[in-house]
Amino acid sequence: MTITFTLNGESYKREVDPGMRALDFLRRVMKIKSVKEGCGEGECGACTIILNGEAVCSCLIFTGELDQKEIVTVEGLGTPGNMHPVQKAFVEMGGIQCGFCTPGFILSTKVLLDKKPNPTEEEIKKALEGNLCRCTGYTKIVDSVRKAAELIHEQINQVTSQ
Repeated sequence: MTITFTLNGESYKREVDPGMRALDFLRRVMKIKSVKEGCGEGECGACTIILNGEAVCSCLIFTGELDQKEIVTVEGLGTPGNMHPVQKAFVEMGGIQCGFCTPGFILSTKVLLDKKPNPTEEEIKKALEGNLCRCTGYTKIVDSVRKAAELIHEQINQVTSQ
């Protein structure tokens, strides 16, 4: 099957096995290493991607379902020298620890803040409930989301005041 899709802002056309998991396609074929294999059952969030604006587990999606879709991974958010505000917040607030789960949390946070720029603590917890972390105890992750919201507001205010 031939699919066309956008990955991190770039358009692609690829011949694919439509039954291959999107997780495997992104890691093996597209060489996207931030998408991790955790549980393989959609329970841990390690393989989270943004698909057409929604945070989804790529282990539960087949590659054939990516046709005509827009995919964003952490690699598409920012660079080490120009990080996205969500990435900056996770680094600054210590919400990264070992880093295995971090891409999933960052992408879930981005989707949340795109929809709800000022989320409550309950909304933050609800948005992140599909992501598991064994290192942080979640307090630093929630703090990172709050900080990301602040950084995004500051960035918007800087743009509008110019």
